[in-house]
Amino acid sequence: MERIPILRMGSYLLVTVQVDMHDQLAQQLQEDLAVKIVQTGARGVLLDISALELVDSFIGRMIGNIAATARVLDVATVVVGMRPAVAITLVELGMSLPGVQTALNVELGMELLRDRLEETVFNDHFPE
Repeated sequence: MERIPILRMGSYLLVTVQVDMHDQLAQQLQEDLAVKIVQTGARGVLLDISALELVDSFIGRMIGNIAATARVLDVATVVVGMRPAVAITLVELGMSLPGVQTALNVELGMELLRDRLEETVFNDHFPE
């Protein structure tokens, strides 16, 4: 079965979707990512969808579900590289992707993850 690679980069996991995502592949990614988060103790996930040219409502929901699963595991998710056509399609489908942070590219996405990790560490050491 085809799988999307999940790479570890320090405290983060990088998922780069390089193929057209179909329903079964999206579900497999969600399961694989949850397992990898637990195995590695990752603090953030960067989901690069720059290669996705089109999304349907199922794939849009799966992106939201991937982020929600990570959030339940106390991991921030940033989706990067969304093409304008994909963004327009998601809006037209009425999908707001609650709880999903986005950034234009990988560099900006990593900055968001670093900022969140620093904020979390600060709050853990200096609770209100």
